[in-house]
Amino acid sequence: MQLKWCRGTESNRRHEDFQSTALPTELAAHTLNPVTLYLASDKVFRPSDISKSLDTRELLMTIMTYDFIIVGAGIIGLTVANSLKHRNPSSNILVIEKEPTPGLHASGRNSGILHSGIYYGPGTLKAKVCARGNERMLAFAKEHKIPCNNVGKVIIPVEESDLPTLDKLMANAKHNGVRAEKLTATEIKEIEPYCDPYEVGIYCPDTSIIDSKAVVAKLRSILSLKGVEFLFNQKVVSANAAEKWVQTTIGRYHFGHLFNCAGAYADVLAKMFGVGKGYRFVPFKGIYFKLKPEFNNMVRGNIYPVPDIRFPFLGVHFSVSIGGGVYVVPTAIPAFGRENYFPFKDINLAEAIWSGFNLAKLYISDRHNFRELVHREVANYSKSNFLKAARILVPSVTADALLRSDKVGIRPQLVNIRKGEFELDYVVERGKNSTHVLNAISPAFTSSFEFADKVLGTT
Repeated sequence: MQLKWCRGTESNRRHEDFQSTALPTELAAHTLNPVTLYLASDKVFRPSDISKSLDTRELLMTIMTYDFIIVGAGIIGLTVANSLKHRNPSSNILVIEKEPTPGLHASGRNSGILHSGIYYGPGTLKAKVCARGNERMLAFAKEHKIPCNNVGKVIIPVEESDLPTLDKLMANAKHNGVRAEKLTATEIKEIEPYCDPYEVGIYCPDTSIIDSKAVVAKLRSILSLKGVEFLFNQKVVSANAAEKWVQTTIGRYHFGHLFNCAGAYADVLAKMFGVGKGYRFVPFKGIYFKLKPEFNNMVRGNIYPVPDIRFPFLGVHFSVSIGGGVYVVPTAIPAFGRENYFPFKDINLAEAIWSGFNLAKLYISDRHNFRELVHREVANYSKSNFLKAARILVPSVTADALLRSDKVGIRPQLVNIRKGEFELDYVVERGKNSTHVLNAISPAFTSSFEFADKVLGTT
């Protein structure tokens, strides 16, 4: 592989070729594709200097130029890279990830449910991409032999007041092209014998479960074979939209266009580009329970309550996992940091103070009945209240059947600061030489292949 180096500015270059084998190990590991290196130094180096006296740190402080840079190697970053490579096979693409491997956060910690698309109202971006995204993810799983089971889902009302929302869900299904059947309580119990619907329920046959970690791993492998370069353990610390570069903890990288798919840190990166100033994330923690194996027969697929469509969370529900277990998932309580998975780890005091202050403002204003959401979710943090919520759906579940799981997820929920409310749909904004995915929440994994095409459509 040939690399090029030069001295001085882009307008005053002096190039020579050298082989990557002459590079120090630390840099050679990051240069998998042909790129141009601009040494950040006023010195003039000959190729022979590379293997002799050139200090490694001077090499690492280089500028590498790519057609596209994607920040974030979660499911959205990977599918955006996949779509870019499909549209531009000869393009040089770099994916920058601050973690040592892809999908360590939301993409690898989700429930693995592929949603049908019934929840999302007409006109929303979620409604436009979920059902088709579901089909494409299933096709990908089939093609690459990724574990995936079609188990279906029932959505059940628990009281009369849920029935109008049930009808809205059926209207959504019709508009979004989602297969859904409104069945009697008796018919629902034939599908899920242990659930307790009020009069009627909805059956969604196209809800599946998938090994989400296997999807991420396979995508990374495919992209690498196509020539997409990955840089791990590198966090973006600054950026210049006009000059089209990002600076990481190791080096500087130039781009033609940048895609911000940084997940829980997308708002931080966006602000480096002057984008998304009216938004900020509030992290919510999802704590999972699971059924003891001897009680797994109580749930065949997915059992969900009729959701409160004013809120971004779907309520406590039951879901089988790809490994055969049954999770009761999840709570949604404010977290003390974007990676605060465990009680006293990765606490960000500044984030916690900001989140607390703004959640207090939302609580006081009570827009969209926010107080009700807080009371419900905080109450579910205790096992006894969580059990009560679970028993509304499956009355025969007992405290002895529930185990607290070590599975924990963080959902970064975007807050519209000006409006003082949660953003419930995907949010994608353009910046100078950049595109920013600011709110890729559920069903982002399900819809990722289709959503990635929409993201590219905004460039």
